[in-house]
Amino acid sequence: MYAVVETGGKQYRLAPGDTVTVERLRADVGASVDLGRVLLVVGDDGAVAVGTPTVEGARVRAEVLEHGRHRKILVFKYKPKVNYRRRQGHRQPYTRVRVTEIAWPGAEAAVGGGEG
Repeated sequence: MYAVVETGGKQYRLAPGDTVTVERLRADVGASVDLGRVLLVVGDDGAVAVGTPTVEGARVRAEVLEHGRHRKILVFKYKPKVNYRRRQGHRQPYTRVRVTEIAWPGAEAAVGGGEG
């Protein structure tokens, strides 16, 4: 079973037990959070639910493992011949989570994807 979720403006393909780094979430370490919008769910039996735009009633629950900041990147602006130089650093905050469950109430009613 896996799901495609959108959080922080990015889409992730997640299965139970996966560990993923997402944009910073407002939750304490050890807390359980629901991740973003569920766009697609595929069950163990091959049943597929595609959202329009989200799958109604589906949720992906995850446990917050840690918060942190990525490595520093340098942003350098330069214009020739006018002595214009600007240097700026940036460290993007992130949250690392582990997917604990994918709940999908419409699994029995979904159209299967494994036939023919």
